[in-house]
Amino acid sequence: MTIALALEQLLNGIQLGVMLFLMAAGLTLIFGVMGLINLAHGSLYMVGAFACATVAAWTGSFWLGLIASLACAAAAGAIVELAVIRRLYDRDHLDQVLATFALILIFSEGTRWLFGDFPLYLDIPPLLQGIVNLPGDASYPVYRLAIIAVGALIALGLYLLIGKTRLGMRIRAGESDREMIGALGVDIRTLYTLVFALGSALAGLAGALVGALQSVQVGMGEPVLILAFVVIVIGGIGSIKGALYGALLVGITDTLGRFLLPQLLAVFVDPSQAGMIGGAMASMLIYVVMAVILAVKPRGLFPPAHA
Repeated sequence: MTIALALEQLLNGIQLGVMLFLMAAGLTLIFGVMGLINLAHGSLYMVGAFACATVAAWTGSFWLGLIASLACAAAAGAIVELAVIRRLYDRDHLDQVLATFALILIFSEGTRWLFGDFPLYLDIPPLLQGIVNLPGDASYPVYRLAIIAVGALIALGLYLLIGKTRLGMRIRAGESDREMIGALGVDIRTLYTLVFALGSALAGLAGALVGALQSVQVGMGEPVLILAFVVIVIGGIGSIKGALYGALLVGITDTLGRFLLPQLLAVFVDPSQAGMIGGAMASMLIYVVMAVILAVKPRGLFPPAHA
């Protein structure tokens, strides 16, 4: 294995981790502040991807599509919170799971009704096309590097929002004691809607960014949602810092596992079988990592202080 190939796979892992962070950050905020298990978060990822693809096709501008993905996902999240989620805060987790699973079906069938079963495709904007030369004679697509940069900026923005603003102070207080901040005059209902819309916008942004790398289709959010739950369990439920580290760990582990395990197994078995077995083992690897981390730190790598 050359240094260039190893560097390329490492960057692929970081890029996957950044995408998972955008998903997991919203998911962990929603669970941390509201105590809500939201299985429909992947559907908002899909909404962002379809909004971006549709607006980009209408206008010819990927950037307008990106803005539309944020706006549509945030609006869909706010509507869902007002119409459905608000009735679930005082219910147990089973009711939340059943209700948000129903939302998955509603979003999927509604999207299929609007757009059909055929996938949509997004073109990478001209500004982000091409490759960048890296050390060791490696090259890497500009667009994937841009996704990594966007993830870094979002992580910094969330850190400043949660740690340095009045809204962030209310969000942190809501994680610790929602009854108390309600008693102090904070409109807890509006706060919940804002948090849900923010988390939805991040999921929609992730869907739009990934939509240019793969097809945009019904049900595309569910596989990513599973990985996002793994991320927040590893990082610590309710922790943005944990979501970032957990996402990078999962992304790099998954990518390098799929790359290295088939090569290692090819020493002992037929290469075609090594690829199949190695891919299956790589899919299991992130859950093994999660189990090991939880055995050592049951609340995750960076649990919130109140956990």
